[in-house]
Amino acid sequence: MGVVVDFRVLELLCGRLCHDLISPVGAVNNGIELLDEDDPEFVKEAMALIGQSAKKAGQRLQFYRFAYGTAGTGASGAATVDARECAMALLEGGKVRCEWDASVSRLPLPWQRLACNLVLVAADALPRGGKIAVTAAAGAPPSLEIVAEGDSVNLSDEQRAALAATPSVTADTLSARNVHAFYTNRLAEQIGAVLAVAESVPGRAVLTAASSSI
Repeated sequence: MGVVVDFRVLELLCGRLCHDLISPVGAVNNGIELLDEDDPEFVKEAMALIGQSAKKAGQRLQFYRFAYGTAGTGASGAATVDARECAMALLEGGKVRCEWDASVSRLPLPWQRLACNLVLVAADALPRGGKIAVTAAAGAPPSLEIVAEGDSVNLSDEQRAALAATPSVTADTLSARNVHAFYTNRLAEQIGAVLAVAESVPGRAVLTAASSSI
């Protein structure tokens, strides 16, 4: 059974997806308009803009298709999506860089999907940029640690409450600022994981996911 979410959650998640696609898709449209110019340099710039923007839109769609959908395995059950590549591509060219340890890629695919969602939570907490390090503990049961470091790490109270799914957080109280954290908690619950903010100090925040069977 998949993750069951309220219709309000779906609205907010779709809103986030559209928000993240507006910029690259808009840039593609701008590039197409420049193709009408007679100046060869303008046309060259337009083609470069279209190519870069189309690539970014595709990267974001691939990430969200994996993070929010059921993409990732073929009919044989073999992995068809590289979670690390999805996460790295999403952040490519931005202010946040990601270090994805090889141990994470050896986790079951649902845990890799959870890792991608936690990377997005961490990226949201780095408005001025920084670094995200994703690691997994050796052996079983699975566990994850996501460390966000930067000049300004801002994991808001709203996000913390949504990650922990505190009783005060309901579909009616969610907003665009914390809906992804709420969805990430529901995803963790679905695969038997418990999320926690292990540490949050100026310049550093640590998110963890551990098997609830521990």
